[in-house]
Amino acid sequence: MSSIPPLLLVGCGRMGSAMLAGWRERGLAPSYAVDPAPGAAANAGPDLTVAGDLSAVPADFAPAAVILAVKPQSAAEALPPYARFAGSAVYLSIMAGRTIGGIQALLGGNAAIVRAMPNTPAAVRQGITVATPSASVSAAQRELCGDLLRAIGLVEWAEQEALLDPVTAVSGSGPAYVFLLTELMEKAAIEQGIAPDLARVLARQTVAGSGALLAASSESAAELRVAVTSPGGTTQAALEVLMAPERLPKAFSEAIAAATKRSRELAG
Repeated sequence: MSSIPPLLLVGCGRMGSAMLAGWRERGLAPSYAVDPAPGAAANAGPDLTVAGDLSAVPADFAPAAVILAVKPQSAAEALPPYARFAGSAVYLSIMAGRTIGGIQALLGGNAAIVRAMPNTPAAVRQGITVATPSASVSAAQRELCGDLLRAIGLVEWAEQEALLDPVTAVSGSGPAYVFLLTELMEKAAIEQGIAPDLARVLARQTVAGSGALLAASSESAAELRVAVTSPGGTTQAALEVLMAPERLPKAFSEAIAAATKRSRELAG
């Protein structure tokens, strides 16, 4: 029995495919996806028909939600044909930077839009999404979008759309920061004479295990850091380098600010 109503997924890239997998686990009613990429057809199944363009979707298909998962740079060209669903479906946009107002300008002023920013751990149902609704989104449509997003992880709501830009910088881009940390730990281990295969295992499992501990603990990240740092020990020696004012703290502040700025620029 399906718990997810008919949907129209626009874009079957990494995030679109991750969301689709989560919906399928919960039971997806017969739906459509539109993506011209040759590899998109691999997502087809009894519950999903993949079309190269919107013209191949039956005129009488009435999705409960249209999920906009295209690149923000292509929105101006890709979105206008989907205006035909305004007034019946809710649009769930996961396009970075694209504002509700900008999307409404492409779809029509009466379009009900939920703007959301998930992140790539959605692929293993461990994502975090922050969403904000337009004024025209009904309570039922908001609940539907919440259900769609909960299929890939945690969901939080922000009433101020402007917060979606720093959210994008922190959680949307955040997995790349964690992957970079793992990459640098592996490289540093090799520099200290550890074999590459062992260096990779050490770095990956340390990051993965620490994340699991953080998720399971009621203590803050700062409290956990202090607990593992013995005075005068090896961890303290490392942290004195990393936490120097001009080192990691400054770099992270500048990185989050740069990503926030770029998110605003993508609004076009």
